[in-house]
Amino acid sequence: MDATADIRPRRRGPKLPELALTDQERTTLEGWARRRTSSQALAQRCRIVLACASGASNTQVAQRLG
Repeated sequence: MDATADIRPRRRGPKLPELALTDQERTTLEGWARRRTSSQALAQRCRIVLACASGASNTQVAQRLG
């Protein structure tokens, strides 16, 4: 194998369906993520869902949001 070949991790499991949110769902999640009275866990889950809905992969979301 050539040392300069692009090495990507193999994807395991079935292909994930695209995550699509309605405008109302997106607005609600954005509000919960910004609201001061939301628990940190809820706000973090909202940010994760919003990032996934924007097209980011699970790996990218995990790296960005921890």
